[in-house]
Amino acid sequence: MASSQILLITGVSSGFGRALAEEALAAGHKVVGTVRSMEDKQAFESLSVDAAFGYVLDVTDFDAIDGVVADIEANVGPVDVLVNNAGYGHEGILEESPLSDIRKQFDVNVFGAVAMMKAVLPFMRTRRRGRILNITSMGGYITMPGIAYYCGSKFALEGISETLGKEVAPFGIAVTAVAPGSFRTDWAGRSMARTPRSIPDYDRLFDPIRQAREEKSGKQLGDPRKAARAMLAVMAAEPPPAHLLLGSDALGLVRDKLAALEDEIRAWEEVTVSTDG
Repeated sequence: MASSQILLITGVSSGFGRALAEEALAAGHKVVGTVRSMEDKQAFESLSVDAAFGYVLDVTDFDAIDGVVADIEANVGPVDVLVNNAGYGHEGILEESPLSDIRKQFDVNVFGAVAMMKAVLPFMRTRRRGRILNITSMGGYITMPGIAYYCGSKFALEGISETLGKEVAPFGIAVTAVAPGSFRTDWAGRSMARTPRSIPDYDRLFDPIRQAREEKSGKQLGDPRKAARAMLAVMAAEPPPAHLLLGSDALGLVRDKLAALEDEIRAWEEVTVSTDG
């Protein structure tokens, strides 16, 4: 990674976005951060008078994104790295959760990220260089009851990231899907949208999961600042990985998932190949 680059990070008011912005500024980079209010913009820009640039943007305001990115390119400089960090978690049993909840979850976590990528790609492609980091989740690999909409959005972003990486590699652009495990952000606290419970049949399964998540909030193993430093290392890597897990919990759970998947594939291999010819 060059000595000083311009990073565009969505959602820099808290969590991974704020930690990454602060670490990037400390490393000498310029950071353009999207926020949701003028108050947040001023707070972000106070981090550095000449290197922190705040833009008020809701990533679901799809019609505004191209104009904002064009303004950044014209008035701040060429975006070297896009980090799609803006997102939130939805918690709710699928049968209990209305379709409007999954639409909102995908609008932010998937469509917002895709819109941002589509906005920066023409500039990166013309320059024949660029990096994109999409913050997904270990929930883009593993699942648990009560977060179907969230896992669905992160599975989707993992697949989109990997595919896009193959499409833009000839232009010197690299895409990495970064999948954190449990970190001390407010994902399970203020940022979590929860659908009210309504079907008692699910109580035995889901109540202990919700309780454990609430009790663990703020005490997770992962340190967001260390995650930020890992992301900066990925941006500097040649070549960077297409997928990166962050956290020992993510590593263990994803390896368990892959082993179980391999076992199931092997158990059903005869049926799988029976459809040929």
